[in-house]
Amino acid sequence: MTIIKQNDLIDSIADALQFISYYHPLDFVQAMHAAYEREESQAAKDAMAQILINSRMCAEGHRPICQDTGIVTVFLDIGMDVQWDSELSVEAMVNEGVRRAYTHPDNVLRPSILQDPAGTRRNTGDNTPAVIHMRVVTGDKVVVHLAAKGGGSENKAKLAMLNPSDSIVEWVVDTVPRLGAGWCPPGILGIGIGGTAEKSALLAKESLLDSIDIQQLQDRGPQNRVEELRLEIFDAVNKLGIGAQGLGGMTTVLDVKIKDYPTHAASLPVTLIPNCAATRHTHFTLDGAGPSLQSPPRLEDWPKITWEAGPNSRRVNLDTVTADEIAEWQPGETVLLSGKLLTGRDAAHKKIKDLLDNGEALPDGVDFRNRFIYYVGPVDAVRDEVVGPAGPTTATRMDKFTEMMLAKTGLIGMIGKAERGPLGIEAIKKHRAVYLMAVGGAAYLVSKAITNARVIAFPELGMEAIHEFEVRDMPVTVAVDVNGNSMHHSGPLQWQKIILSRKADEQV
Repeated sequence: MTIIKQNDLIDSIADALQFISYYHPLDFVQAMHAAYEREESQAAKDAMAQILINSRMCAEGHRPICQDTGIVTVFLDIGMDVQWDSELSVEAMVNEGVRRAYTHPDNVLRPSILQDPAGTRRNTGDNTPAVIHMRVVTGDKVVVHLAAKGGGSENKAKLAMLNPSDSIVEWVVDTVPRLGAGWCPPGILGIGIGGTAEKSALLAKESLLDSIDIQQLQDRGPQNRVEELRLEIFDAVNKLGIGAQGLGGMTTVLDVKIKDYPTHAASLPVTLIPNCAATRHTHFTLDGAGPSLQSPPRLEDWPKITWEAGPNSRRVNLDTVTADEIAEWQPGETVLLSGKLLTGRDAAHKKIKDLLDNGEALPDGVDFRNRFIYYVGPVDAVRDEVVGPAGPTTATRMDKFTEMMLAKTGLIGMIGKAERGPLGIEAIKKHRAVYLMAVGGAAYLVSKAITNARVIAFPELGMEAIHEFEVRDMPVTVAVDVNGNSMHHSGPLQWQKIILSRKADEQV
């Protein structure tokens, strides 16, 4: 009989969550670096460079890889011969570990969890509760796997109840382009096959806890149908040419993970869940000897990569920029922003809409005329920081507000993550505005371009309040120009043709 003490689980959970907030798994860093070395698309290569530089900066500075520090998912295998020395339930112990991790004063993590999700959507303030899965197994230990999953990638999860005769590969190849780039490729696809609807989703999420090993599988060859599927899907998805951040390129996925389970003769449940460029997971085992704490990796294992904007990059003063100037910007062009911009996400846009619909003025200091808005919910600052990690959020969530913002506030430009949808592009073209893309998964790097920050409206929204940022040489890419031309449309089409042409030449 093994006795596990209450604080041993709490301390281990807290330590693991702090650890994965700033350390990428080393296998992910190595796979991303290998993809960077192979990449031929300059836009995609630049994006991967920023992700890798950000990863090393976070490892050195112990600050979050991404501003979205995730919803915590925990898998516990509890041995039947374990006895707990605790006044709390296992669920309560896990949540106390989450609470301590996310409120740690040296590395405050952004609380993103809202209670009453269909109603008031109030932030719990400490990122609890976690999503917890427990199994009772043989043995006298507690094995814990945990992950912190960002909303941008989690929102792209897809479930299908296929017919038994349907092709899983065809379904995945059809589905991935529909995800857009909000999941921050290149990343990992987790796929669950079989069981029931909810079982397939659980399998997909569990598969993302495994290490990247597609190269080893390619070298030795598949030994069963699941391994064959992994290779087939890996090759087929990368042929799509979606590339890093959806800008077009050679690598869209770094690995494909699959778990399966027996299913009903009439069923073929399949769930796909992508992991983003802020992949965060780890595990530990409790055996009664005290807390199990993570071992820091060696910084020497991170690649030494530098990134600088090219000589043709356009420098822009946000305080004086005009509609005539932005009309000259071209899709795919690198722009370095300096000056002041405002921020706002879903909740702020909803408040703005309510005010305008009621004929009320915007709060004092909120003036969007000839200005840019940055879709971001930053992490709180610590020590001498101006602001915590402040990477972009998925821009398509703001598409339904874009016509209102451009028509009624005088806004001329937006900055966010990934592509814009048809509704957003239509409004951008109509009002001859522009949309710029910042790299998702490089939040700490982006924050270093912010020289001043203050909340100017809706402080009750916490990280979703409207801030005014002052930035210096903040790197972005023109993703949609004033004519509605989208880099996220043209880039993948171009690289898909290049990849397919090369594959055809190889077969001749």
